[in-house]
Amino acid sequence: MKSIVILISGRGSNMEAIVRACTTEAWPARIAAVISNRPGAAGLDFAAQHGIATAVVDHKGFASREAFDAELQRVIDGFSPDLLVLAGFMRILTPAFTAHYAQRMLNIHPSLLPAFTGLHTHARALEMGCKFVGATVHFVTAELDHGAIVAQAVVPVIAGDDEASLSARVLKLEHRMYPQAVRWFVAGKLAVSEGVVRHIDGEAQAFS
Repeated sequence: MKSIVILISGRGSNMEAIVRACTTEAWPARIAAVISNRPGAAGLDFAAQHGIATAVVDHKGFASREAFDAELQRVIDGFSPDLLVLAGFMRILTPAFTAHYAQRMLNIHPSLLPAFTGLHTHARALEMGCKFVGATVHFVTAELDHGAIVAQAVVPVIAGDDEASLSARVLKLEHRMYPQAVRWFVAGKLAVSEGVVRHIDGEAQAFS
């Protein structure tokens, strides 16, 4: 039985999708805790209602990023996770933190990486005239929005799209893709070689 800890900063809709999939699909795993850097994060209520332990490590109470990450790591490790999942966790993590969870920390980013790292991905894609946008699940490294790609979802840009409409369509696919990627990890189906992730049974890693 694998132990999963999820980090959020807000509502955590991807966290909700993962929690529901873990339960309904009877994964050989449990969501051990949901942790937020914001005391008022709405996702904490959802987790508590589903019997999941919650914790808050407020980044505002620390003088440096390193001090915050050290305390966050202490709290996370209290739940002995096999996998750490970032689900809308809006903090840049230090190299020491990412090294500690190397190859066992996943993130989802709302673009087709390596394009449009950082914020405002859909607005930037529209400005560039992109014909497709999407989302990427990847292992987390010290370099922001980099790391071996586990899965990607592709969404076409249609006439009249704006940032909000694109974001909504991409998020819908995120809620399918991210739980699947986490399930692959839990089941030991992911192999990483020279920075490339493959599903050991050849299952498709692209969603649309």
